[in-house]
Amino acid sequence: MSIESILRRKGTDVTTIAPEASIKRAADWLRAKNIGALVVTNGNTVLGLISEREIVHAFSRHGEAAGSIPVKEIMQYGATTVSPDESVNRVMNLMTHHRVRHILVLRGGELAGIVSIGDVVKHRLEDLELETNVLRDAYNAAR
Repeated sequence: MSIESILRRKGTDVTTIAPEASIKRAADWLRAKNIGALVVTNGNTVLGLISEREIVHAFSRHGEAAGSIPVKEIMQYGATTVSPDESVNRVMNLMTHHRVRHILVLRGGELAGIVSIGDVVKHRLEDLELETNVLRDAYNAAR
């Protein structure tokens, strides 16, 4: 299975934010969209990601003043990327190796979507459930 199959199911909508936006604005977007990360862009150029993790660390370090700090001060630069034809297993390995929870999907250098660890786990669980059902049916048919 490829990442394309996950994107077909979940959609390719990606919420972005400018690097000059405040951390408070980023937190508001995360809450409003019920998501865990935003892609930081400058025009069509992807700069990186900002996730709940960076925001929590900023508030821990800077207190309430963190809300007014620009996203570019705390974001992850150079996010891990894959193409839509990448296998789900490969993406799981990349997420584990790089210790990331979000991977950007690029098609021809353009942002085509974002995949979270939750998306990958959900997809893998659905695959395992299908496998289990097929094996159960084969077992029952052979009896």
